[in-house]
Amino acid sequence: MAAIIAAAVLPGPRDPAEAQEDADALARAALAEQVKYKGGETLIAAYAGSPYTYASDLRIARPGTDMTVHGIDWEGKAFDDPIYYGVRVARWFTDSRIGTMIDFTHSKAYAPLEQEVKLSGTKDGAALPPQAKIGDLFHKLEFTHGHNMLTLNMLWRLPALGSFISPYVGVGVGAALPHTEVQLKGVRGRTYEYQYVGPAAQVLIGIEVRVPRLSYFAEYKFTAASYSAPLENREGSWLPLDLWHQAWRWMSGQPPEGGWATTTLVSHQAIGGMGFRTLPAATP
Repeated sequence: MAAIIAAAVLPGPRDPAEAQEDADALARAALAEQVKYKGGETLIAAYAGSPYTYASDLRIARPGTDMTVHGIDWEGKAFDDPIYYGVRVARWFTDSRIGTMIDFTHSKAYAPLEQEVKLSGTKDGAALPPQAKIGDLFHKLEFTHGHNMLTLNMLWRLPALGSFISPYVGVGVGAALPHTEVQLKGVRGRTYEYQYVGPAAQVLIGIEVRVPRLSYFAEYKFTAASYSAPLENREGSWLPLDLWHQAWRWMSGQPPEGGWATTTLVSHQAIGGMGFRTLPAATP
């Protein structure tokens, strides 16, 4: 009689398939909890991408010359050497959706020398024709090592799309640090150096896919950089040394030998990358 009652009350042997399903569900829940954003973490990441830069006017001002080249269709050539890339370090505050990020973007901007453009102003004291090819005026006009921007950004996490997918937005300001490569025809020497040329800013929206200790992300950035590039007619070398030379010229009060090149570069940028996350500090 006792055996009959026990068989009726106690569960029988479990189906192995059901047991495996339960184990898989527990493993998925543990993984979801492991990768879920909780704040208090640091992301170190790198990315690649492709820019689209709006056409802009470029002004060259130097003794005897004040000319404007209108509507230059800048080319990005993201996958030509040197390629488009970026690196960043982001820190998310503990128990918060807010973070900060230092972001360095190496984009590029080439002026197509075969492009027919409108002109205004004077060059070497003579009036310019109403239009010409860029290559009629320049041996080279580009920022290709590159159209560099260094920004400090504020980030905000948006509501997560499950444990693994986390969207975010951000805004940042900083400096434009291009490698300026400008050589006018009829002018001896060229400017070929890294420079600080003005402020830069960006807004961004992205989505992060989180796996244990790693993050994959896709992002759209809108960037703007104001250029006032000194035409030093100088062969530069390494970014810190070039910036030191520029600072020394500022302190000495000497104007750049070749005058100034001014423009504004506004770009759409699509990027994708991968980063390593530190673990949040353990809660006591």
